[in-house]
Amino acid sequence: MKYLFFIFFFSLLTIFSCKNELHISTFGDFNLDTDLENFSKVIDKFSLNNIDNKNLSGKIINVCPKKGCWMNLKVDEDTIFVKFKDYGFFVPKTGVESKLAFISGNISKDTISVERLRHYAEDAGKSLNEIEKIVKPEFKLSFLADGVAIKTN
Repeated sequence: MKYLFFIFFFSLLTIFSCKNELHISTFGDFNLDTDLENFSKVIDKFSLNNIDNKNLSGKIINVCPKKGCWMNLKVDEDTIFVKFKDYGFFVPKTGVESKLAFISGNISKDTISVERLRHYAEDAGKSLNEIEKIVKPEFKLSFLADGVAIKTN
């Protein structure tokens, strides 16, 4: 009987001591209010939807494997290429794929030169054959981020 009481007591203690806390990591100068309670409301309200043209949210597709100096973000049905202002900060190179991210900064339509596309392909570890197949510039949605917040749980 004593053992059942202790098992029950420790089970209750374990259940009530576990909180479902929001864990975020911020990089750069993140402009949304990063108070955890308000941030949680932003996540619940906007989920993966576009917030506005200065702040976007989406799932991280991939990150520059060399430095973490760029990432591709899935926002609604679009893929947005995100660079970080003045290379002033980087995001983790691994472990953030499929995580929810919020970015603040400026969105634009951008022409990416063949030289820059080849550089990104090299950073991403593409083969020389794949890199040499890049012969035309691309037109993409691009985002210059002042700050990034990544939901880590």
